[in-house]
Amino acid sequence: MSALSALSAILADPTYHDYLAILKGARNGLVYGVKVRFPHALIMAVLFGRGDWLTRLRTILRATKQHALNLAKFVSIYKALLLVQKRLNGGMQRSADTFIAGLISGYFVFGDRNAVNEQIVLYVCSRVVASFIPRADSPYSMKSTSPISVKPVPPDATKFSIFAALCWGAVMWLFNEKGETIQPGMFNSMVYLYRDSEHWDNLRTLLWHNK
Repeated sequence: MSALSALSAILADPTYHDYLAILKGARNGLVYGVKVRFPHALIMAVLFGRGDWLTRLRTILRATKQHALNLAKFVSIYKALLLVQKRLNGGMQRSADTFIAGLISGYFVFGDRNAVNEQIVLYVCSRVVASFIPRADSPYSMKSTSPISVKPVPPDATKFSIFAALCWGAVMWLFNEKGETIQPGMFNSMVYLYRDSEHWDNLRTLLWHNK
């Protein structure tokens, strides 16, 4: 058997599936992190970056690297912990296993407070909070025990309107009264939108340049 055939056999063997899934998860986390962070970091560097363009480029690459590596580490550790718990439970996965794996992985990967981790954690937190909005009526069952058949259901329109109003009311109040509590990236964006737009010296700083 050739090396290529042997490799193909390993990849197709269910015995190795869970282990290879950890590797594939790390790969996907790395790629997704680059796709998400690079354009975001680029835009933030152009709009709010300080220093020369070489310094800004280093900032972009550093943030992209951190985001991508952290996602790769989180996915691989999470999948590994699921596998360990599954083995300890006789090959069966329990409902609490995902929470435990996410809890431990999140602590070790995203527990270090820095700009990138804070943005990711706040993003995840917002999605968790938003999940409590009552869902719209669905033509399919939300009680299915099969993960494959479950699909996301959009929030009820009226409830979402109330949720959106509360979120925006709260964040604008925080920005004006307790701005130090807002995540720095969002704070800078809000300064640009709501405070810088109150000041100009001439037509150039009114329509062309912010300052």
